[in-house]
Amino acid sequence: MNDSLPTADVLRGALAGLLDGLPPKQAAQAVERLIANYRGTTPTDAPLLRDRSDVAAYAAYRMPATFEAVRAALGALRDAAPDWEPATHTDIGGGTGAASWAVAEAWDSAARTTVLDWAEPALALGEELARASGIEGLAAARWQRSRISASLRIESSDLVTVSYVLNELTVADRAAVVEEAARAAQAVVIVEPGTPDGYERVIAARDHLIASGMTVAAPCPHSAACPIVPGTDWCHFAARVSRSSLHRQVKGGSLPYEDEKFSYVAATRFPVTPAVSRVTRKPQIRKGQVLLDLCAPAGLERSTVTKRHGALYKAARDTEWGDAWPPEE
Repeated sequence: MNDSLPTADVLRGALAGLLDGLPPKQAAQAVERLIANYRGTTPTDAPLLRDRSDVAAYAAYRMPATFEAVRAALGALRDAAPDWEPATHTDIGGGTGAASWAVAEAWDSAARTTVLDWAEPALALGEELARASGIEGLAAARWQRSRISASLRIESSDLVTVSYVLNELTVADRAAVVEEAARAAQAVVIVEPGTPDGYERVIAARDHLIASGMTVAAPCPHSAACPIVPGTDWCHFAARVSRSSLHRQVKGGSLPYEDEKFSYVAATRFPVTPAVSRVTRKPQIRKGQVLLDLCAPAGLERSTVTKRHGALYKAARDTEWGDAWPPEE
């Protein structure tokens, strides 16, 4: 593995090279068009990523955010199963492979990865990036064209990831793809945008995973029904993403970062130790106290941690949205 740089930095460097020779205005226009039309409006048998310039622009814009969201979800899975390590990984609808980069980082490139997607230009560019990464597991990944639908059949795999894919499918195809992932895998991680619709897709997928006999490892501290009343709120988290010049150009922003909002579920067929509870909102730090909104086995609750709690108060001040609570001693 390339030990000189963190995986996220290797990815950003590789993506920066994609746009060499592509006029910035053209790249920005391609991203704007793809953002408006790609997710959720294009059937998987007619991908909108038509050629290399489309794929390059979209990858440069979206891969860092997808990578960070999947990395956070995999981190929660690792916390729940610290002694488990996948030997094989299938990335359903993986496109240019952002989730596979996250898997390579999470387990130091140990997993043998297969990326499945319908868009040939995306697969070709993903393979190019992976081979140039210097990361052993990525360089050896297989890139296969496959329609992501109810007809999908995959080989048995220790880990299956499905990130930012379900919105592109019909309701029937979503259910079939999740059920196929559950049939084939020892662990399944599903990531969707952190919107009310994305959360609903994740909850539907969670129900399918549990019905298939899997146990929720994260983010939930249990495998019982979600305590959120439908239509009143949604469960989502945030991952910090470094902005490239293309990000700033397309969004007209000046900050060097943005926060990617995402919803996710990780489930397994092997024993796990879920978080005692999970912080579901940004902690509110006030004078002498920290307010934590939590999802706990008994449901949603708020915990107030004050200076009188000593070391726990300091831990609460350092706790972030999405963290397990309380911290391990």
